[in-house]
Amino acid sequence: MDNEILATKDESHRGGFGELAGEERGLIDRSFRERIIVVGLIDEEKNEISTHVELNELCRLIDTAGADVVETVIQRRTSPDPATFIGKGKANEIYQLAESLDVDSVVFNDELTPAQQFNLEKIFHRSALDRTAVILDIFAQNANTPEGKAQVELAQLQYRLPRLKGQGRELSQQAGGIGTRGPGETKLEVDRRRLVQRVHKLQKQLKAVGAHRDNQSKRRRRSHNQSVAIVGYTNAGKSTLLNLLANSDAIVADRLFATLDPLTRRLQLPGGESIFLTDTVGFIQKLPHQLVEAFKTTLDVVIDADLLVHVVDCSHSSPETQIKAVRKVLEEIGAGEVPEMIIFNKSDKSDPSKFLMEYPDSVAISAHSGAGIDKFLSAIADELRSVWDVVQLAIPFDKGDVLAQVHREGQVIEEQATEEGILIQARLDTFTKSRLASFIRERENLDGI
Repeated sequence: MDNEILATKDESHRGGFGELAGEERGLIDRSFRERIIVVGLIDEEKNEISTHVELNELCRLIDTAGADVVETVIQRRTSPDPATFIGKGKANEIYQLAESLDVDSVVFNDELTPAQQFNLEKIFHRSALDRTAVILDIFAQNANTPEGKAQVELAQLQYRLPRLKGQGRELSQQAGGIGTRGPGETKLEVDRRRLVQRVHKLQKQLKAVGAHRDNQSKRRRRSHNQSVAIVGYTNAGKSTLLNLLANSDAIVADRLFATLDPLTRRLQLPGGESIFLTDTVGFIQKLPHQLVEAFKTTLDVVIDADLLVHVVDCSHSSPETQIKAVRKVLEEIGAGEVPEMIIFNKSDKSDPSKFLMEYPDSVAISAHSGAGIDKFLSAIADELRSVWDVVQLAIPFDKGDVLAQVHREGQVIEEQATEEGILIQARLDTFTKSRLASFIRERENLDGI
């Protein structure tokens, strides 16, 4: 009788929070908030402070996903247990705690192997999930565009594939022989084949999207507009900044991963030149590699940017940790060499003076109130112009339109009137430099203007 009750309870819990739904992309209509136990591990590679920071963030992730954390458990071990991650004894303790608190799932701060997840679910009689599953669930809820949904689904399927398993002895492939290969085993292989086929289809679709995005990037490169990508930790205020600067309509919410899809707007800098400004998906510690891989077509805009505006929440308890996490992802996607400008946002909530001293070229702003925005825009313009070539131009007096173009699209360093024209030393981008090639002179030829 007890076994029947446990089996029924087990089945009732498996369809809830964190269950990845393949082609349905995990979109779950929850009429209640599930109850969760969170588990963290302190071992030789992780100290107590960093573990507590990660667990606090995991609790926020779970809240964003639509569930409530009712208890947090921390286990200390030299290293994770290969079979149950936390050890069988601790796993049994958590089972008793889960029973007494009537929780729906147990969520681990670190990624579980398929074997560990399977073993833990047998002990817990309820879902055993990891941080990756929670993040994938949030992405599935927030994906709105066809591209975003395809990227999330691809990440989910890549996460699910190694975790496909049969239920019960009838699906076991260990025994072999006549009479042991029932329909269950066949169904498992069919499911696996269907998922693999779906993965290949999504990869093909996203490859086509990537080709289209490359064409858009080439068209932008043919213009004189430079591109700036806004990057940063999730909920640092990137979308709020884009809305303020470019009068955009990006979704803004005080929660993690509120926006997933890139949004590009044209922005005019104080000097008159225009740039393309793109808001990108937020990063986080332990960002699942499946998501990084699936979102590579979206993140190409970061790799191709002329400048990265790295937005940091200076009111956060550990901004340095967030900076390191973002830079780690940038390195992973191949954008580690793109010039970076750090912006400390939310200066209306916390004094950023300490961080401005640690990062001398950084700027403090408040995307909410608008404080520091003028200085920020000037800093962007100066940074972009710093990579332009310094050239000498000789412009006749009757070419006023050319003179105006130099002032509009370049940075004039020195200007001198002579009897026959204007001598100008200016910084020009590659596009403007090519258009004004006939007016560019070598220094030794300037006397004869």
